[in-house]
Order: sequence, then C-alpha cells, then structure tokens
Amino acid sequence: MGTEVSKVKQILRGQMRQALAELSDQERAWSDGELIQRFLDHPKLAQAQTVMLYYGVGHEIRTEGLIQTLLDQGKTVCLPKCLPENQMEARAITSLEDLAPDRYAIPAPKDTCPVVEREKLDLILVPGLCFDSRGSRLGQGGGYYDRYLEDYDGVTIGLCREDFFQVNLPREPLDAWVRFVLTEEGQVWPMGTSAK
Repeated sequence: MGTEVSKVKQILRGQMRQALAELSDQERAWSDGELIQRFLDHPKLAQAQTVMLYYGVGHEIRTEGLIQTLLDQGKTVCLPKCLPENQMEARAITSLEDLAPDRYAIPAPKDTCPVVEREKLDLILVPGLCFDSRGSRLGQGGGYYDRYLEDYDGVTIGLCREDFFQVNLPREPLDAWVRFVLTEEGQVWPMGTSAK
C-alpha cells in the first residue's frame, strides 16, 4: 500500500509543479506578498525568537525579503543545511551573505554558521508544494523535513497558495504535518490540531 501512496504522491507532485509553472509572474508576486504578510502578522511568529525559514527557489514562495525582515527585527534566523542520507540541520545566519548555493543550488548557510539544536527552534516555516485540511503537506520528495520534524514539539507553519489547497492529500506514516496552514485568504485550522 505504501508503494501505491508513493506513486500517487509522485503523480500529484508532477501536477502541482506543472500548475505552479503556469502561474503568471503577476499572480505569483501577488500570492507571495499576501502569504508573507499573513506569516508576518501571525501571533506565533511574534512570540518566537528563534525561527527556521527556507529560501524559496523555483516556483516556491519567495522568502528572501522575509529572511531579511526577521533579521532586521532581531530574531535569530536559521536556514536548513542538507546533510548526507537525506538529513538536515538548522544553522543560524546574521545576513544573507552567510548563504551559499548547496548541492541543489539552493542558498544554504555556510559551514562557518553555527548549528542550532532543533529543540531551540521556536518556530519552523515548512515548505511544501501544497497542504491540506489536516495540515499534511506534499513536499519535493526528498524526505528531509519529514525526518527533521519527527517528534518536533514547536510551532510549524506552512504557506499554501489558495488555489493549491487540498482537502485530503495522500499520506504515509512518516509524513510530517504542520500546526497552521496560511493561505492568501487567511488561516486554515487543520483538523486534529490546536492553537498551542
């Protein structure tokens, strides 16, 4: 059964990537701006001091400006650094100059940036092609975040373009989920989660 779910997810990834690629630059820019503002206005972000963001590339939500904004606010900002065997760690940066392309050509913290233990992260912004009403996510397929978020007890938030929000994504036992999903229209309350 797991193999069947994996196949369905792979097909869905292709469909989501194609649909994202068809968005106009204007649609994408408007959507990015609305989603970033929803995130900046979220009370859980206001309460958080140490946060992990991701650097949006390709058709992902652009987060470069968000990273700079939170640095300017004095928050401790971390980004993921990929490790062997599809593992990752959080490393703190003090400016965008602390980033360099990794093996996937994604800007990531340089080796000189300090590692921040997962338990010290108050909030993690989790990337995804799309999210659903349970807080499930469809990632890129590498499993990095699924492994990293296992047993993580802090706040997790996903940004999802409204047109890509799903009712019920196919899910496997080890798939990570998020506590809050934000769309351009506001906050979606995933079933089975709370505001804690």
